[in-house]
Amino acid sequence: MTKALVAVVVCLGAGAAAVAIASTGGDDSTGDGRKPAGSAAAQKSAIVWAVGDGADGGSDANSVVNLIRESDPDRLLYLGDVYEYGTAEEFRDNYEPSWGKLAKITSPTPGNHDWPNHAEGYDPYWKDVRGKPLPYWYSLREGGWKILSLNSEANHSESSPQVRWLKRALRGPGDCRIAFWHRPRYNAGLHGDQPDVQPLWKPLAGHARIALWGHDHNMQRLKSRAGIVQFVSGAGGHQRYPLVPMDQRVAFGSATQPGALRLDLRPGRAHYRFISTSGKTLDSGTIRCRRS
Repeated sequence: MTKALVAVVVCLGAGAAAVAIASTGGDDSTGDGRKPAGSAAAQKSAIVWAVGDGADGGSDANSVVNLIRESDPDRLLYLGDVYEYGTAEEFRDNYEPSWGKLAKITSPTPGNHDWPNHAEGYDPYWKDVRGKPLPYWYSLREGGWKILSLNSEANHSESSPQVRWLKRALRGPGDCRIAFWHRPRYNAGLHGDQPDVQPLWKPLAGHARIALWGHDHNMQRLKSRAGIVQFVSGAGGHQRYPLVPMDQRVAFGSATQPGALRLDLRPGRAHYRFISTSGKTLDSGTIRCRRS
């Protein structure tokens, strides 16, 4: 086992711990100077990419960034982890030269590698990008969908401020919602299922159609569970982790190449594509949602 892999496994335990924070969630906060979420512009189609686990300063990460930039995206959901420890220096050296090219349209969530040093790395980096502090959980709208950025590294117990905020954010008609955080509730990769994030997962049933995660360095589309299509998009460039053979929960999986998940959002539907850095579409389909 490589030193890098050992570091990841060790970090997993730290990331699973609940961490108390004072920050409250933000509602419909884009943080990038774009039109408010309730405007007509927010209801048009949008190109949204989701990927994590790529900010290590390597060439594969640059290839993924270039793939995303070529599509003229509306938003990137960065699913966490700046390697190796999420320090200010690593945000400067490993994130900014590549992923920083998309910073103004990026909505992030912290990963288990970021969180132990978030006060010196993640927090000031995103405050500088936005011009104000980034809440540790928040929502935004794109292409007629509500997108919820949650935090698997902060306190997410049933009674936590985060889960109470999530339940409020899920109120209202329909299920045209996308939730994302770093560590997957269900996962056919190296790190396996993460039962501790059940309080983030459970409220989504009947209120969301898509869940997005990173953490495992591969691409997975898991079969729908509780009406939610689950994606692991952690092939952002930092190593690759194998998939468990013959896991019956997996509808699609790839552990051999870097790439990212593209979502073309329109009111009432989302077209998804896992795309490798060679430009090849590896998996695709359409997810429809109930608007009222």
